Amino acid sequence: MLSARIRIAARLLAVAALAALTAGCFQPMYAERSDGTPGLREKLMGVELPPINKPNASREARVGVEIRNALAFKLYGTATGMPPTHRLDIRFTTTRSSLIVSATTGLPTNENLGIDAQYNLIDVATGKSVMTGSTFSRVSYDMPGSYQRFSRNRAVRDAEDRAANEIAENITTRLASFFTAGT
Repeated sequence: MLSARIRIAARLLAVAALAALTAGCFQPMYAERSDGTPGLREKLMGVELPPINKPNASREARVGVEIRNALAFKLYGTATGMPPTHRLDIRFTTTRSSLIVSATTGLPTNENLGIDAQYNLIDVATGKSVMTGSTFSRVSYDMPGSYQRFSRNRAVRDAEDRAANEIAENITTRLASFFTAGT
């Protein structure tokens, strides 16, 4: 019985020693730095978001603005950003496909919207690309009643907004990884 207690105490001591050794290795991503280097929030606020090049008054132009606005909110929060250190260029394409077609009317009742985006992070000082990547989003939406034109338009718009927000989230996560780890 005494040897069992000694083994348990030795195990607890080993776990505590390992925890103490690795405790200094972990640091929250968004924490303020005590060594004077800019934190992740400041680095993200230094990313410039130029307008996405799409034809004016097109559906894709509205999606581009939605992606840019979602990215700006995720990078800057309620602030306006800092002097740019990097520029993020984004290109994207959208697709729509019918998933379910009514046998009675021949009109789609369920559709899928996709956005495929490519992005390039450029260092402003050197003009060189420091990171490239791609992401995608697929969302489905229902159309309540095949003949309800306005509800169908609203369903498409809501799907575009959800997909744009997902694209912005994916890009923000990748940027945070780049600025934290440098890769």
